[in-house]
Amino acid sequence: MAQCNPLVGDVPGNCERVLQMAARARDELTADLIVFPELTLTGYPPEDLLLRPGFQELVDAALARIRSQLSGIHVLLGHPEQTVRGRMNTASLIRDGKILARCHKHHLPNYSVFDEKRYFVPGEGFCVAELAGVRFGVTICEDIWMPEPALAAVAAGAGLLLNLNASPFHIGKGDERERVVADRVADTGCPVVYVNLVGGQDELVFDGESFVLDHLGNTAVRAPAFSEALLPVDFIRTEAGLRVQHTGYPPRASEVAGVYAALVLGVRDYIRKNGFQGAVIGLSGGIDSALTLAIAVDAIGAEQVEAVMMPSRYTVDISLEDARQEALKLDIDYREISIEPPFEAFLDALADAFGDAAPDTTEENMQARCRGVILMALSNKHGRIVLTTGNKSEMSVGYATLYGDMAGGFAPIKDVPKLLVYRLAEYRNSLGAVIPQRVIERPPSAELAPDQKDEDSLPPYAILDPLLEGYIEQDLGIDELVSQGFDPETVRQVATLVDRNEYKRRQAPPGVRITRRAFGRDRRYPITSGFLSAQLKKPVSK
Repeated sequence: MAQCNPLVGDVPGNCERVLQMAARARDELTADLIVFPELTLTGYPPEDLLLRPGFQELVDAALARIRSQLSGIHVLLGHPEQTVRGRMNTASLIRDGKILARCHKHHLPNYSVFDEKRYFVPGEGFCVAELAGVRFGVTICEDIWMPEPALAAVAAGAGLLLNLNASPFHIGKGDERERVVADRVADTGCPVVYVNLVGGQDELVFDGESFVLDHLGNTAVRAPAFSEALLPVDFIRTEAGLRVQHTGYPPRASEVAGVYAALVLGVRDYIRKNGFQGAVIGLSGGIDSALTLAIAVDAIGAEQVEAVMMPSRYTVDISLEDARQEALKLDIDYREISIEPPFEAFLDALADAFGDAAPDTTEENMQARCRGVILMALSNKHGRIVLTTGNKSEMSVGYATLYGDMAGGFAPIKDVPKLLVYRLAEYRNSLGAVIPQRVIERPPSAELAPDQKDEDSLPPYAILDPLLEGYIEQDLGIDELVSQGFDPETVRQVATLVDRNEYKRRQAPPGVRITRRAFGRDRRYPITSGFLSAQLKKPVSK
């Protein structure tokens, strides 16, 4: 099982990786067959690169190179294929210069983060091939979630199922995959080899965790999560059928450990694959920036991370102290730049325009935008990407400033609700204390006004987060949320904030997806809409 981390669009580089891994499988592991994930040659998802004529030419050239340069091992490899029927999501079985079989994906997912019907046509017929007297069926990703491809393969004589995948991570996804594949084992009585992609691609993270289920549906082999792996799998022919040799494998990580690993991998690959020299982060002394800093250091190393504390007249001493302590513990490049001079300059420049108007959120946002300008200047000068520090709870309700704390290139915790931020901070400290306990225990504050607290503007996070989960991830309406016991006025307030801040989220940087429904490619709501008004006109009762 070749659990690899391709770079989308780098077809020659991905081809080289295939050649290297296949040669290792042949020479070091004496493998008969190596199985790669879905669309390995292009990376996943290639999106509109597939629409460029020259892209398929690169794929065809890579396939020709594999056929000419690799021998002595069967290779099952995912790639796009242009046919007379249209573009197919294909798996080719290659050996000694020949393509022995081509298998096409039947079920094209078109929900959540998937958009495959835009690019591919579904396959016809089912693919069964043979190696050393063993007949095996080949399915691609979504096909294993449906019963008929596996049943058709077994009806055609397959005693083993091989499934190529590009299945992205979200909380609970690993258990869900193995349950679904266990259903296919129950349907067919065949063992299943499930090979998954690993790596970060924009907002998606692929966690790997390739696995094999035996003929009884038990896990026999499992690859590590969030890292590349070349994992040997041995089968034995018996009179009762093909049997897989069980190996020891590490237990699945806890939910919070899995999320943290996903965030680290997502940040590392976004920075590495886009060629940035490192990262710069605005430290505030709060928990969100502290967690983001720890993730960045774990992702790319302390020597590549720069942090800036930008105090204002409202910054309290303990925020400065805690930011300094975080920087010291993580051994990063740290500096302090006051925003008072630029803030005063803006106030002076706008004095006539503002007249006698009382200070309000305008002045608060100006402070955030002063910080955004400083961070982007450091990014430009040093070639480091700005990592923003906003969490999902804030992004949901618009508790963020456009061109201020939202200014940056990547948002590591954009899909992490506030309560999970606290759990992740505690988890990271369990590996080595880098976030001061006071930061975790202090009431969160933007520190843009005297004695400001988040709960001055928002419901407590213990109420807000589950309410947001229902409204955003589960698509529950106002009536349904009230029926679950939420206060009607709080529900109306939060729903209004979520819907009215869609325009902000459209302008936010991408960030790592860790929930079933993140802001980004799998949640596409109109900015201009009358749906909220229609909901609010309905009477609501408990």
